[in-house]
Amino acid sequence: MNNYFECTIKYEKTLENGVRKKISEKYLVDSISFTEAEKRIIEESKSFITGDFTVDAIKRYNITELFENTECEPSIWFRVKVNFITLDEKSGMEKKTANNMLVQASDIRGAQKYFDECMKNTMADYQVEKIVETKIMDVYKFETK
Repeated sequence: MNNYFECTIKYEKTLENGVRKKISEKYLVDSISFTEAEKRIIEESKSFITGDFTVDAIKRYNITELFENTECEPSIWFRVKVNFITLDEKSGMEKKTANNMLVQASDIRGAQKYFDECMKNTMADYQVEKIVETKIMDVYKFETK
């Protein structure tokens, strides 16, 4: 099972008009601990940030699945809250189990469409409760070296 951590970094960025502005960006890191998440976000950030930056915050990010779509432009990450529907055999009542998943798409309609496409081979009944755009800039998955 993957453990995801949302890492917030702050740094000064030079805008197109030449003005330097302090910005804050969120990234998702697949890691086993807070310490490793901090180490990995620092390593990844060095490749695209010139100058000083700080890791402002790290917190657990609760998702059960991540659906990456590399063919979409612009690339936006959406959080999908989905309820899996099961039948309680004793009472005969429907039971809903909520899960949060992350989907990469260019807009909210694309997120719904791509999510449904990824779920088409599942045997489970589900209902999408909501789809929300996140502030996540990128996701860094765990890679073995």
